[in-house]
Amino acid sequence: MKILWAPWRMSYVVKGSSEECIFCKAVKGGDDENYVVLRSNLSIAMLNIFPYNTAHVMIAPTRHVSRIEQLTREEVLDLFETFSRVIRAIDQEYSPQGYNVGVNIGRVAGAGIESHVHIHVVPRWLGDTNFMPVIAGTKVMPEDLRNTYTRLKNRLLSQ
Repeated sequence: MKILWAPWRMSYVVKGSSEECIFCKAVKGGDDENYVVLRSNLSIAMLNIFPYNTAHVMIAPTRHVSRIEQLTREEVLDLFETFSRVIRAIDQEYSPQGYNVGVNIGRVAGAGIESHVHIHVVPRWLGDTNFMPVIAGTKVMPEDLRNTYTRLKNRLLSQ
């Protein structure tokens, strides 16, 4: 039997699933506990606590809507200005060689939180995948989430 120790997940397991939208909860406050790295007038950017890669950020409008076309022009502009700031900060702090960027709309498209539209920003590096996912079915994250949060938030504050 393979065992992968992940003690940071215990709080999630004990808490169970929440009916409250994670983005709406983060909009209400508690930047540190929600890993919010940036707030703008109409958007919020926060780390994905189950990231595909280091510095995986999710950017969402502060208003709870499920689809991009439900946003006002002002919200779309703010969302993509926030997106630009996040990309610039990740570039400066982590120097990725590329990005996967996406919006999943609807459960069949892979939306884990389908009631609140959000943009995934996943930095990529040559060689960021290795034998572990193929052989062991395990993704290795090279940096603690709290360190990523501190680095990215400080970088965004200094912009």
